[in-house]
Amino acid sequence: MTVAGLAPALLVGCAVTEPPRAAGHVPPGYVASMPVPPPAPAPAPPPPPVAPAGLVANVSHLARTFDGIVGIAVRSIDQGWSVTANADQPLPQQSVSKLWVAMTVLEARDQGRLTLDDPLVIGKDDLTLFHQPIASLVGDEGYHTTVRDLLRRAMTSSDNTANDRLLRYVGGPEAVRSFIARHDLGSIRFGPGERLLQSGTAGLEWRQEYSLGRAFYQARAALPRDVRLAAFEAYLADPPDGASAGAIANALARLKRGELLSPESTAWLITTMEASRTGRQRLRGAVPAGWDFGHKTGTGQDLLGRTAGYNDVGILTAPDGRSYAVAVLIGVTPQPIPVRQDLMQAVVASVVASHQR
Repeated sequence: MTVAGLAPALLVGCAVTEPPRAAGHVPPGYVASMPVPPPAPAPAPPPPPVAPAGLVANVSHLARTFDGIVGIAVRSIDQGWSVTANADQPLPQQSVSKLWVAMTVLEARDQGRLTLDDPLVIGKDDLTLFHQPIASLVGDEGYHTTVRDLLRRAMTSSDNTANDRLLRYVGGPEAVRSFIARHDLGSIRFGPGERLLQSGTAGLEWRQEYSLGRAFYQARAALPRDVRLAAFEAYLADPPDGASAGAIANALARLKRGELLSPESTAWLITTMEASRTGRQRLRGAVPAGWDFGHKTGTGQDLLGRTAGYNDVGILTAPDGRSYAVAVLIGVTPQPIPVRQDLMQAVVASVVASHQR
């Protein structure tokens, strides 16, 4: 027999076979697994910012004891707390609304749609009414100026003609309303512009001749008392430029934090507001030395001892850099102007006192 002939037998003899299972054998019933640790608990949210108790008490007392309708809002821009009193009720803004025109113009600048050096001409047909110092500069050839100049006039001296010219240049009331809506500024309305707003409040239909001299005052005085009173009451009941103090304070806080405009436009606007020459005895009257305050006032028409809006809103900055948005809107009140100013100054004094504690 050859070796080759043994090969098959050797291969068969080397085969590996499983041992037979005993009858009735059952495989193990366990399954090996790794323990899974429970999920880590979510971190507790930080506690909400707490406003100073003294400021809360003071603002509540000031609003409760004031004879008239008032909305007050103070917001800490750095710490996030708010102190409010009747801060959700829409009240007439009047020239406070120039803020939203300025922001709309500056946003257009940020987007490259205009520059502050764009040339503009103010003609006699551009004149409005009430406070418009620029009117004295408008001759037969008009007043040649720039967007920058008109913004400064609107924000520092509340020039109505400067503001309305900017409003038309940037796209009219709808452009401003679009800015407010896109940035979700809340309870802030924007009216039709100074001429239509003020003539409507008086019970008149606007005529361009009212922009000259005392023509508007004479036409308003010639109206029957019931006509003028009905128009005045209708405006107060549903002001087309109404806004709440809380929404305005929040918008100012967002402006300061750089959420609405570019850093350059934000700095330009706040610096310009700090140069305002209006309302020296309103909020500004209680601002201490060393603090900065940029603001915008607003004042409506008077009728029978009442004023359709007496306001001041702004950004108050302490020497250490911490800032507060402050809005005080006074609606209908029989109180004379010095009492209204005292209220505003008391709000600022309370903010300063709480900051220094």
